[in-house]
Amino acid sequence: MKTIAVCRPARFRQSEYGLILAVLLIVLSGCVTQKGSANSLTPHMGQNAQPVLVADADPKLTPSAAPANDASSEEPLDPFSKPGEEGVDEYDPWEPLNTKFFEFNRQLDRWVLKPIAKGYNYVVPNIVQVGVSNIFYNSRATPRFINNVFQGKFKGAGIEVGRFLINTTVGIGGFFDVAQRFNLTTPEEDTGQTLGFYGVPPGPYIMVPILGPYTVRDLAGYAGDIALNPIYWLILPTMHNIDSIPTVVDIDERALTYGISLGARATEVVNERSLNLEKFQGVEESTLDLYAAVRNAYLQKRTKAIRE
Repeated sequence: MKTIAVCRPARFRQSEYGLILAVLLIVLSGCVTQKGSANSLTPHMGQNAQPVLVADADPKLTPSAAPANDASSEEPLDPFSKPGEEGVDEYDPWEPLNTKFFEFNRQLDRWVLKPIAKGYNYVVPNIVQVGVSNIFYNSRATPRFINNVFQGKFKGAGIEVGRFLINTTVGIGGFFDVAQRFNLTTPEEDTGQTLGFYGVPPGPYIMVPILGPYTVRDLAGYAGDIALNPIYWLILPTMHNIDSIPTVVDIDERALTYGISLGARATEVVNERSLNLEKFQGVEESTLDLYAAVRNAYLQKRTKAIRE
């Protein structure tokens, strides 16, 4: 084990290389906020868990859940909608560009991510996949705890602390969601929800290449969740230049750190996609306007999360 040391500012000859790797890390990294399930070995899915590049919607919202008698002849069927759900303001001034990014994400998922996930699913048992998902979820307890505190939800903050302690110890680093058995569950809280809690409007809807759907507010919240996660303090080059922040990584080994971090993120993305191979089975064929359906589903989910 290396002695904790305060990193020196990066030498100039390393700055360009470090900056490029940092940008890649930020693009591929994610502070995933996920919802608990009824079983300790059931995967958690949520706002920023976006290995599925086609859409960001609740897997329980299937085409059969949309009432046929509510569908207007002038509007495409939304396969993700639930009976009685309120409409949301779909402010999408950048739709022409968003549709192009949406199609890019679809094709990336179709030709790259999904085939890799199928091979991964063939090799890795489901129980291991769920355990890996639980580990990544457990590692992001700090942003969830802080956002509960910011919103005055101290009970939720306490539950997050209890979940982390139990799952990290008894759950073997979070592989098993033991806290679920003690009913230690709480709604997810992220920085985007915190901003909404304090009245920040969502702003325009935006489809981000690789990452998926957001609003401008939620995209800012995504960056905020990264900043709130102490794991990234040991990795991002800007943090290495702050003398008051210790790190276990020597500045000369930063390239290795980036490689490990990017590999971990890639594993998480493929693992979550593998767990959801059937998530959108048949949806594309049964939906006239998949882009509009995904947009509506995402905005409804975020509106509900902030309201709760």
